[in-house]
Amino acid sequence: MRTEQAYIGWIRRFIHANGRRHPRELGGREVESFLTHLATRGEVAAGTQNQALSALLFLYREVLQHDLPWMSDIVRAKRPRRLPVVLTRDEVHLLLAQLEGRDWLMASLLYGSGMRLMECLRLRVKDVDFQRHDIIVREGKGNKDRHVPLPRKLMAALRGQIASARVLHLADVASGFGEVYLPHALARKYPRAAREWGWQYVFPASQRSRDPRTGAVRRHHLDEKTLQRAVQRARRSANIAKPATCHTLRHSFATHLLEAGHDIRTIQELLGHKDVATTQIYTHVLNRGGQGVLSPLDRG
Repeated sequence: MRTEQAYIGWIRRFIHANGRRHPRELGGREVESFLTHLATRGEVAAGTQNQALSALLFLYREVLQHDLPWMSDIVRAKRPRRLPVVLTRDEVHLLLAQLEGRDWLMASLLYGSGMRLMECLRLRVKDVDFQRHDIIVREGKGNKDRHVPLPRKLMAALRGQIASARVLHLADVASGFGEVYLPHALARKYPRAAREWGWQYVFPASQRSRDPRTGAVRRHHLDEKTLQRAVQRARRSANIAKPATCHTLRHSFATHLLEAGHDIRTIQELLGHKDVATTQIYTHVLNRGGQGVLSPLDRG
């Protein structure tokens, strides 16, 4: 749904930028001009420009059934090379100490497993394996599944969270509800699966909501802003000056594994990176003071 909303937004901007003409009357030249304007005048990030390009390619290829010509004259937005914000182990423990209950559990999972925020929120009961201390992340970034570790220190709290979610689910079923969103065509293939316990979210929302597509009333997962705001409050309470976010906990997970001597290929698989080059940025985070050299000021 988020991708659809983002694509629709870019298509609207493209149409308005071209005098509200129908996209069929436009083509590669107008797309090139629009994307170049985003980079040169709008000064958007490279990822933002790529998203706009993807939206327009989808519009022409899938909706209008028209292939755009090769656009070689687009001025591409520059992708800056920035190191991720990483907390020390002490800072992580200090941050987590400011959180309680469900917020503490979710933040601890982000740091302890390396999951992204939405991967944690979309976690289903069936994908938590307490016996093998394993969590399966379904349809992560790039539509890939992967395994991540279930920290032993979180097992008791996670069992308690799942027990609370089950009580909520049983109450929904007793009230004539109890369905959850199922991806793709699973709802048609398995009509009863939406009410099955295994498909329910580990972190369900406190209120049922209406599906904007189908109108069905279901219990969705928690809104991501719930944890984002809690982490920001915790950061301020802990007097951490670094601009730490939920994603910082994932960066810290990777960096601390490297510090502990784990190989980069293993970390790549745990993070779900397509290319090991993406994971290698954490090796730069480990460097201290210009490739780890000792400053002459510190020599005796």
